[in-house]
Amino acid sequence: MRKTWLWTLIGVIGLAAVSYALFLWLSPPALPEGFLYGNGRIEATEVMVSAEVGARVLESNLVEGRTVQANDLLVRLDETDLKTRLRQAEANAAAARRAETQVSRQLDTARHHAQTADADLARYRKLRETGDVSAQMLDRAENQQREARGQVETLAARQAQAAASREAASREAELLRSQTGKTVIRAPSAGTILTKGIEAGEIASPGRTIAVIADLARIELKIYVPESEIGKIRLNDPARVRVDAFPQRYFEARVARVDARAQFTPKDVHMPDERARLVFGVVLAVDNPEGYLKPGMPADAWVRWKPEAPWPEKLSVPR
Repeated sequence: MRKTWLWTLIGVIGLAAVSYALFLWLSPPALPEGFLYGNGRIEATEVMVSAEVGARVLESNLVEGRTVQANDLLVRLDETDLKTRLRQAEANAAAARRAETQVSRQLDTARHHAQTADADLARYRKLRETGDVSAQMLDRAENQQREARGQVETLAARQAQAAASREAASREAELLRSQTGKTVIRAPSAGTILTKGIEAGEIASPGRTIAVIADLARIELKIYVPESEIGKIRLNDPARVRVDAFPQRYFEARVARVDARAQFTPKDVHMPDERARLVFGVVLAVDNPEGYLKPGMPADAWVRWKPEAPWPEKLSVPR
């Protein structure tokens, strides 16, 4: 009975020893001295290219994953309707200018007549005082003066209306002229087309997203460092980044920015030390010359804060 108990105890101890040895063998090595670990998702500055006018797409060079240079043609819209409206607007503007000119000339003539009527009325009033003209003649001069002034006021109102019509027609023509120039949509900057938002033959409406472009040669990764460790981080500290898609490759990076304030650990971020509640965001600028890294990829990163620490041949994710 005693021997059975002893062998059972030895078996339990042996099993525990084997389990612990297996745990140590399978567990990744501890983070080397002089390094900090963080994880996050690859980010890139995305530029949304939108249509500014409504028209049908005649030509599209949008291909997801294609690299474009600044000013490359992305989409060409049909400008036929806009040009027709522009010609009509320009004709309306020209007619409004002619109408304004005609009214202005009529107003000049009416003002001249009104000045003559003012002078005649003043002369008749003096003559009436000396009895050289009758009251009937004075009344007739006053009526002529009122009619002349009334004509001036009428034509002045028509001139203001004609000017307003001319300005409105000119603004419409200028707007259509500007819109006609926006039927050719070009890349605002160099980058890679991430999203294709429209097909040839579809109708583009103002504000509709045509494409999303990002410069994949300049990407970033934001990781989070515990408050107790943030004092070790300095700008331009070297770092290395790894993604699941390329597990054997490390992408060179550097510390580009450090948040000025701490925050609580984001829910989707794994921290080796689960007790770390307050963390600082650290943005890494990652080299991506071949464009292998894409926005949204989860990534692991190691920052070397101690300059003399040698880079390990293999970096592991601490648990």
